[in-house]
Amino acid sequence: MNKTVNVLIVVVLIITVSAVVNHKKNSRPAAAETADVNQPAVEPVVAASIEVPNSEEPVLTEIEVTGPLPRFLDLGSTTCVPCKLMAPIIEELKTEYAGIMEVHFLDVNTNPILNEEFDIRVIPTQIFYDADGNELFRHEGFISKEDILAKWAELGIELKKSE
Repeated sequence: MNKTVNVLIVVVLIITVSAVVNHKKNSRPAAAETADVNQPAVEPVVAASIEVPNSEEPVLTEIEVTGPLPRFLDLGSTTCVPCKLMAPIIEELKTEYAGIMEVHFLDVNTNPILNEEFDIRVIPTQIFYDADGNELFRHEGFISKEDILAKWAELGIELKKSE
């Protein structure tokens, strides 16, 4: 009898959690439904932070878009090996293409909400955005600097190094 009751409790909990998750996913309006046609295509996003338990520093949850530039976003961790290999590449891109392309790194381990926000399945994940903020391409795993620049060219976006 106790086993039957325990199984029923587990089943009810699973159904309840599934219903809550589905409700949250379905209750978000689509971007197209909330878009204001009178607004410019690129709106500045103010960097926001949230408090993280056991941390003295707030964690960046959004990036600040400074203008109509193509954007390269690397989502990873400071602890995974491929992510560590990406770190110097990200820094080089930030320096060499300052004012030409925005380059950002967000740590999904210190801010797990990013996994859901950006639909992350594997880290590192790199997302290429055009100047209007539209996602053009997504890559999972390590990617070399040469492959990043080649992908931009393939996407029809010419990047010239900052002087």
